Amino acid sequence: MSASLATVAYIGATILFILSLGGLSNQETARRGNLFGMVGMALAVVATVFGPQVTAAGIPWIIGAMVIGGSIGLYAARTVQMTQMPELVALMHSMVGMAAVLVGYATYVDPEATKGFEGAAHAIHSMEIYIGIFIGAVTFSGSVVAFGKLSGRVGGKPMLLPGRHWMNLAGLLAVVYFGRLFLQAETLQDGMVPLFIMSAIALLFGIHMVMAIGGADMPVVVSMLNSYSGWAAAATGFMLSNDLLIVTGALVGSSGAILSYIMCNAMNRSFISVIAGGFGTTAAAPKAAGSAAAEPVGEVNPILAGETAELLRDAKNVIIVPGYGMAVAQAQHTVFEITRTLREKGVNVRFGIHPVAGRMPGHMNVLLAEAKVPYDIVFEMDELNDDFPDTDVAIVIGANDIVNPAAQDDPTSPIAGMPVLEVWKARTSIVMKRSMASGYAGVDNPLFYKDNNRMLFGDAKKMLDEVLVALKS
Repeated sequence: MSASLATVAYIGATILFILSLGGLSNQETARRGNLFGMVGMALAVVATVFGPQVTAAGIPWIIGAMVIGGSIGLYAARTVQMTQMPELVALMHSMVGMAAVLVGYATYVDPEATKGFEGAAHAIHSMEIYIGIFIGAVTFSGSVVAFGKLSGRVGGKPMLLPGRHWMNLAGLLAVVYFGRLFLQAETLQDGMVPLFIMSAIALLFGIHMVMAIGGADMPVVVSMLNSYSGWAAAATGFMLSNDLLIVTGALVGSSGAILSYIMCNAMNRSFISVIAGGFGTTAAAPKAAGSAAAEPVGEVNPILAGETAELLRDAKNVIIVPGYGMAVAQAQHTVFEITRTLREKGVNVRFGIHPVAGRMPGHMNVLLAEAKVPYDIVFEMDELNDDFPDTDVAIVIGANDIVNPAAQDDPTSPIAGMPVLEVWKARTSIVMKRSMASGYAGVDNPLFYKDNNRMLFGDAKKMLDEVLVALKS
């Protein structure tokens, strides 16, 4: 393939990637967006493998690697459960980071890759390698820790070391110092030492950064690592002088950064505060005497599955708020059956999705789409919050912090100011939980003690199955 034809293919792939992002912004067009992305990536791979930069001798090696990697990816895609999607996404981000590191080292030790770079051009190319390896190493180690947290192999409680911010600053200054030594190195051996040291610092930085983030902030972490992986890909593009990698990496990096910003707004938190540590990592300030925001008091009102079915049967408007508990119990299919049964009886059923419900952006939307829940009854938090006063029954399935009224009523709460779904304003709210345990933020939920709230204790799948049977009887 000639250089001009490869360039045209790259331009086409770039356009398809942009169309893919546009399609993924809406549920109805998400499948088409995925298709655009797959076609664009296939076009980019073909243009790269058969382009002028790959020799004929290297093609069999590349195709062999693609067959192995593609087989692993196909196996993972076919076997992974929808509840395991967050950790799979984090694992894929780690692969992008490691690829950036390996490409950086390979580019540095390959004399052909640096041929023709002299003076300022050589310094700029060396800086591209150094920055690319740094971003890749941080992405790799941070994503591995995120995978551990999301899969339960690493505890969700933040690890807050004394003086952690000073440690991060010291590490950053060390990276800058060794970067200066790397740029001044006259031989390959002289440059490898500061490069190795920087890589070790970057790996430790990624581990420390994600370990210090609490479970409630994991959706932001996933989108943040998505952004990092994009910038790592862009850095790889600079190292390889590949325009498509630069553009694609910039698209992923910028869209991930925007998504992280949106997620932080959804929790009324700044990006810096997320990096500094998770919700509930500091003690709340003492409440002033006579403060209106009192500690939750009273007794909870339990309810049985049959009584829940009776309330649903008599309701005209129902809003369902799914959370991570629904994902863990894999109850989304039963939720759809209940929804279909109620709609056949003339009940107006809708779903309210909080931006940070679950463990990754759009987690609940993906689960509901898998269960064939119609897109037109799934709404964002801002679209439904004003409708709760006119709702007969609001059902919360395995969510906690995103429906906590303390976010509005208690200025001393760790989640104060966080926008939440106002389910307590419904005529009756029903919270499905295994126990009275607090959510990721580690704070109690006054919703459980409100007079119009009922607690349906037990495994979400089992309880919803009982509700469905009672509805159909």
